[in-house]
Amino acid sequence: MRLSCADNDQMSYLDLVAVIVADYDEAIEFFVDVLEFELLGDEPSLTNDGRPKRWVVVRPKSGGAGLLLAEADGELQREAIRIPVCWTGGTVSSCR
Repeated sequence: MRLSCADNDQMSYLDLVAVIVADYDEAIEFFVDVLEFELLGDEPSLTNDGRPKRWVVVRPKSGGAGLLLAEADGELQREAIRIPVCWTGGTVSSCR
């Protein structure tokens, strides 16, 4: 993630936000086909320990911060994306 800071050390720009997803292709389909985001990149990459992964970035067509789609790696991350989220009165809350 690349951040640039103003002279007073306040964050003035956010380039990417990582979002854990269950499957790269399903996430791309959702963000690009349903939400009409732009697919800025889908490149092969490697984890720190040498396993294959992808570097996938989408961004709203209107601009702003992009999303780095990170496929869940390990049970802890897979469990985190299973937590249901509810929209209630314009805010997001856990359904638990």
